[in-house]
Amino acid sequence: MTIVLGEPEVDELGEVVGVLREWQHDGAPMQLHPGDLGWFWRFGAEATAAAVRTWSRDGRILAIGLLDQPELLRLTIAPDAQRNEELAQRLVEDVTEPERGVLIEGKVNIEAPMHALVQDLLAENGWNTDEPWTPLRRDLTEPVKDPGVRIEVIGPEQAHVRAAVQRASFDGSTFTDERWHAMAAGPPYAGARCLVAYDDQGDAVAAVTVWSAGPGKPGLLEPMGVHREHRGHGHGRAITLAAAAALRELGSSSAIVCTPSSNVGAVATYESAGFRRLPEVRDRYRDA
Repeated sequence: MTIVLGEPEVDELGEVVGVLREWQHDGAPMQLHPGDLGWFWRFGAEATAAAVRTWSRDGRILAIGLLDQPELLRLTIAPDAQRNEELAQRLVEDVTEPERGVLIEGKVNIEAPMHALVQDLLAENGWNTDEPWTPLRRDLTEPVKDPGVRIEVIGPEQAHVRAAVQRASFDGSTFTDERWHAMAAGPPYAGARCLVAYDDQGDAVAAVTVWSAGPGKPGLLEPMGVHREHRGHGHGRAITLAAAAALRELGSSSAIVCTPSSNVGAVATYESAGFRRLPEVRDRYRDA
């Protein structure tokens, strides 16, 4: 059967999220997670559907991509298809030719599982490796230490607090109350939690969103941030501990996160909260 490139309709996104959940397991490489689609959902269901690509054969989805930006495709592949030659070749063709509706012309990046065959074929076609990222993982078998600060689970009434901390944590963030509500309306958020940490003065100082992929599967932290006016006081460690505890309550087997290796402060924060570094990963990029 021929491999078919597809762009799902809004009512088909639930199937895509379900497939992504199935592909998550603790031995898997760092890859696209249901929570990545859940975080993108802040732009709305229609925008999320427009940013998703699927590759299927005989009705079965073999690969899923999220256009996090028009020039960045975050791609993952079914565990039993990661070394499939026909699929890898089709993926390379589709991402190389802009008229196929995946990546635009000019400089573009692809994130894909490091040991998938598509990595080898991209290299053969002149795609270079970009800056390294550090994945980190924390096992959730044992209870998580108390974070030592007040933590609140954010609901609709506190969406403005979560949004404000996000904007104060990331330069250029466009997160708003409305985008929180859009995100929370998406199917992935049924297994998610937004947490905010407060200091002794009652100020909201850090926030995180955690995403379960289902019981016994790794859960994702995306994103985590500390208010720029409250850094250097251990709030990043506290909110990360709270995130791990929340994922454990949701039944996750582990907590995972990925950050640029150049962000040594973030790596140190996650390690201080019991996360262990995994081998670095790199995107592939094609110059303009």
